Parts: sequence; structure tokens; C-alpha cells
Amino acid sequence: MARRSLSKDTTTVRQRLDGHAIVLVGLMGAGKTTVGRRLAEKLGLAFVDADHEIELAAGQTIPEIFARHGEAYFRDGERKVIARLLENGAQVLATGGGAYMNGDTREAIRRHGIAIWLRADFDLLMRRVRRRSNRPLLQNADPEAVMRKLIEERYPVYAEADLTVDSRDVAHTSIVNTIIRNLARWPGWDRLHNAQS
Repeated sequence: MARRSLSKDTTTVRQRLDGHAIVLVGLMGAGKTTVGRRLAEKLGLAFVDADHEIELAAGQTIPEIFARHGEAYFRDGERKVIARLLENGAQVLATGGGAYMNGDTREAIRRHGIAIWLRADFDLLMRRVRRRSNRPLLQNADPEAVMRKLIEERYPVYAEADLTVDSRDVAHTSIVNTIIRNLARWPGWDRLHNAQS
């Protein structure tokens, strides 16, 4: 029964998207790329990673952009790349942790898609980000203090997203299924479609 219901929900989400993007927001380590890739596969949509697209456009890695040009330069490029990507219609778009902090980016996402906040607690985030060394904001003496500050600053803004789904230490498929069920029952579809009419 649950499997059939999920299949029905998946079909419902596909139909209702009607050219709009599903945009994953949240802190580094929340699972936006991994969950996003699986979500796109389940919905039969393209998966796009904004950070990867920024690196392609700049011809540099994100740590290199931060080191050579600074965060403000990176954020401006990020805003432009995400605005361009949102013009591509139905897709699953994973954004970098700071992208949703930009008011222009939040408005562009609101016009062209559905923002889903993958919310994760401090311990889970730290366990995940310690596995990778390519996080420019954590390249300092006290990465835990930086992460706590990011949570304090960003979580109230992430809370403006259309849907919130908790990223837990479970199989990614479980998170994907939760997203699909929540999307199928999301009351904001009319708002989304009216915004473009």
C-alpha cells in the first residue's frame, strides 16, 4: 500500500511541477547533493549542482575562488549562476549553503521553484563535513565554532523555505521518499503556478 501511495505521489509531483524547479537549500553537510541526485532520479528530472556549475563557469574550484577573489566575489557569481539555472525549468537544483541567504536568490527561487530546506543538527553536520577538506568556510582553527555561528545566522532564513525536511542519519532513499510525500501534499502549488501566470 505504501509503495503504491509513493508511486502515486511521485506521479502527482511530476505533473504539478509544470516547468518549476525543486531547489534544495541548507548548510554544508545536510546532504543536498546526495539526496538531490537520488530525488532527481526518482522523479525523472535532471539534477544540477549549483557549486559544480559555478566552478565550470569560473574555470576554478570554489576554494580557489574564495582564496583568489574572496567570498563577496563568489557570492555574486553564485547569485548569477543560480538565476540562470532557474530558467531551465523542471529540475532538482542543489545550492551551496550560503546561496539562500541572498534576497535576490530567494526571490528567484520563489518565482521559479519550490525551496526545500534539508535541516540537520550540529552533530550530524560536523560528522559529515569532517570527511571532506574542500569547505572554505571551515578552513580555520575552530570549525565547530564556525558551524555553530552558521546555524545561528542561517537557520532563521532557511526557515523561509516552502518545505522543511529533516536530514537524518538514515538511508538517503528515506529522505527522498519523505520529500516526495511532502511535495505531493504541499498546499503552495497554486501560489507557484499563479506567480508565473
